[in-house]
Amino acid sequence: MPNRGGLDRDLDALFRAYREVCPDPEPGANFMPQLWQRIEARQTFSYFLGRMASGFVTAAVALTLMMAALLYMPRSSNAFASQTYVEALADSHVTAENTVLFEPLQADNGDTAGKL
Repeated sequence: MPNRGGLDRDLDALFRAYREVCPDPEPGANFMPQLWQRIEARQTFSYFLGRMASGFVTAAVALTLMMAALLYMPRSSNAFASQTYVEALADSHVTAENTVLFEPLQADNGDTAGKL
């Protein structure tokens, strides 16, 4: 490969430019605490979002359980719950027999006797 020497020089130039832009940090007594402060500063927003998501999930679970409990509990104010189906059917049958919905048809003097 005749071009290998040129690629090595280009790579060395790239590394030199990178070292000039991003110098190595000087280790000192506060190196690790400052490093952790910078890391935690970047993580605070994601930590906040994680806490918010966890709170929303907890609220959704609580709301779901409350709605399920409300649907499960029987309602005592229901007027139809005091009667069984057979009793309600019997009451409606008695009411229908005692109520006249239409007046009976009466034939007129035989005018309509043979006509349908």
